[in-house]
Amino acid sequence: MNDHPAPTGAMPRPRALRHALAQRARALTEARWFALSVFALIIANAALLGAETYSGLARDWRHWLHLAEHLCLVAFTVEIAVRACAHADRPRDFFRDPWNLFDMAVVACAFLPLVRENTTVLRLLRLARVLRTARFLPQLRIVIVAVARSLPGTVSFLLVGALLLYLYAMVGWVFFSEANPGQYGSLGRAVLTLFLLMTLDGLGDAVHAGLEVSRWSIVYYASYVLIASFVLVNVLIGVVINSLEEARELEREHSPTPDAPSAPAPTPPPIPAPVPDPDVDLRTRIAIARKALDDLEAVLPPFLAAHPPGPAPAPACDTARS
Repeated sequence: MNDHPAPTGAMPRPRALRHALAQRARALTEARWFALSVFALIIANAALLGAETYSGLARDWRHWLHLAEHLCLVAFTVEIAVRACAHADRPRDFFRDPWNLFDMAVVACAFLPLVRENTTVLRLLRLARVLRTARFLPQLRIVIVAVARSLPGTVSFLLVGALLLYLYAMVGWVFFSEANPGQYGSLGRAVLTLFLLMTLDGLGDAVHAGLEVSRWSIVYYASYVLIASFVLVNVLIGVVINSLEEARELEREHSPTPDAPSAPAPTPPPIPAPVPDPDVDLRTRIAIARKALDDLEAVLPPFLAAHPPGPAPAPACDTARS
């Protein structure tokens, strides 16, 4: 019996199979035609839901509509299975993506017996499939993430808005309940009136009716409109814009798109100039001077042979004496 141990660098066969399966499935899910096909399937599912709202069409084409729904469910199931296979070598990464969890929940719930028997819940689940278009539209995905991240700030805004409505509704009930019972006859009516005034709808009529009761009503309405329609609404807009920027940063970090500007390449540190070595520089100069002397010695003898030096001329003073 010859049992040869596997080499140290060799990958176990089951792990190698999972790795190969993950590579092929990942290449399939990252293909452009795959995303376009799933997007078209979601749009077709939405069109089927819209067609079922017409009673005549749903009655005449009932069999074909049910068949198309079953085919869509099978296609969505295959898609989720392929996406799960793309993470066969690292299954935890599949469950870390919230979009994978949402897609799997929407598709898996359609197979539950209680859900399949309840037509209303089944239609709501089929309607939830339309939200899966956000997976293939980066801008829509950013908006959905921004709305989700703005929920804590929105809750705080709603609490402050409810407190403001309660205070102004009580003040309005005290001052205008007898003169205008249709709008301020109770706390609920006063809250409803002020909620509509937050959109500046009917503000002119409310101010004119208040002026007939007291001139101070202008202070009541002006302060309410200033706080509710301008300050609070701008605070809510600021919360949403801040969440939108955070969602954009998250999208760039996790799944950068081609439209996103690429990060600039890091600038390499400057190379310091070499410090000259005084000994090397001195040796170089000596070598240059020696080469110049050698060249001079090679040229000087032929030059002297061609131009021999003549007798030195007599001094000018000796010529004058003679």
